[in-house]
Amino acid sequence: MASELREFLELHYSELEELNLAAKQQRKDRVPADKVAEARLKYLADEKRIKAVTVMFTDLEGRFHMLDYDKKFLLKSHDNLTFDGSSIRGFTAQRESDLRLGIDWPSFYWAPADVFGPGKVMVFGEVIDKDGTLYSGDLRSRLKSYANSQFEKNGYTLNAANEIEGFLFKGANAERRFHETGTFEFANTGGYYHSLPGDPLREFIDTAAEVQRAMGFENEKDHPEVAPSQFEMNYSYGDVVSAADNIQLYKLICRQVAHKLGHTASFLPKPVVGVNGNGMHTNVSITKGGKNIFWEASGEEKLSKFAWDFVDRILTHGNDICLMLNASVNAYRRLDPHFEAPNQIKASPTDRGSMVRIPIGNEKSARVEVRSVAPDSNPYMVMLAVFQSGLDGAISSEDGLRQAKRFLPDNIYDAIANFRSASWTSALLGEDVKGRYADLKQASADRCARLLGTFVKAPEVQFHHEVYNQFLWNQF
Repeated sequence: MASELREFLELHYSELEELNLAAKQQRKDRVPADKVAEARLKYLADEKRIKAVTVMFTDLEGRFHMLDYDKKFLLKSHDNLTFDGSSIRGFTAQRESDLRLGIDWPSFYWAPADVFGPGKVMVFGEVIDKDGTLYSGDLRSRLKSYANSQFEKNGYTLNAANEIEGFLFKGANAERRFHETGTFEFANTGGYYHSLPGDPLREFIDTAAEVQRAMGFENEKDHPEVAPSQFEMNYSYGDVVSAADNIQLYKLICRQVAHKLGHTASFLPKPVVGVNGNGMHTNVSITKGGKNIFWEASGEEKLSKFAWDFVDRILTHGNDICLMLNASVNAYRRLDPHFEAPNQIKASPTDRGSMVRIPIGNEKSARVEVRSVAPDSNPYMVMLAVFQSGLDGAISSEDGLRQAKRFLPDNIYDAIANFRSASWTSALLGEDVKGRYADLKQASADRCARLLGTFVKAPEVQFHHEVYNQFLWNQF
């Protein structure tokens, strides 16, 4: 069909940024969801150039899913959007497959038409069970409920920002073809902070950063990372649910931009042996009444006792929650002490091998950085594990808890065993969801070599939850 016959919404990047920042401010101000829903529905009805609404949700393992609903259909049926949950790994069984999607109207985004297509807007969904309750396997809904309960009971606002590393590899679908090629090819070998203007890595970073800015990320800095063809793009703090949403959008943007440039953006934790892996350092803090309660000018490392108790609880449960923060076979290659890997269950202001680091901060920026997080993990599960462990977990009576005496597992089998045996993970997820998650991780692990060895094996990529599809899974 000739493009001149179409009249679909296409907005300039500056206008997109203005709209997305206004929506972000509404989330910060906690504008009631029903008021936002009313405004969004009116906007969709009035804006004739919108053809479809992309509704996004995340499965139990952390894989991102999107459904496009025709706008006119959605306006009539937004309170009854059904989908087949049995086709989503970790969701319902085939005999009880029907689930529904609710719309989280405050989490509404305008996206660049040249990247995501004209005439579309995006919104996060909430998975709803047959009885009308929030679905237990939807970790986003559980995180949102937990964050809301902390605000209502204690006045706490849970804040987070993530430093998400990735690799840019030559060729489209490089991960899905790895079992055929056995290798990844770097798009650039410049190294830390170094790439020439216009080279493939710099072009990718610049383009992805422009899309992030347009979608209201409030960028801070971006640069090539230590490993060849590795990148990192940093953006501002947000409330914990928005921060987790941003992780999913960040990876989506990177993958889409890379694909359009003929490359692959990969968030495998350790796709190439011999160079640094990809981390997702998770910076967290808590405010109450607008005040950062992690800060104390006279405290150790200028952190309050409240913050240190938060750290101690995370360290106490470090082995329990390791599988939640490092969700794949490949993730345990990254927990290698030779490449600045944070595999020591301790806290330190300087040692980057520590699970928890205390960055330099002030009254506004004081925070705790959980470093032992891989970028392929379910971001909602990560945030729930970090905040609920930090606020509600136990504190070990062990002397010297913050000094290195223990290490995180160096393989997924030990991590699964720790996860299954821990009573704390049952408290975090409930027995049903905990069991399903462990079974999913076991199924992937059993398809891979038990010993990691010195090179990346095809199955650890082929059966990776962010890479596999039904075709690849059936090749076992």
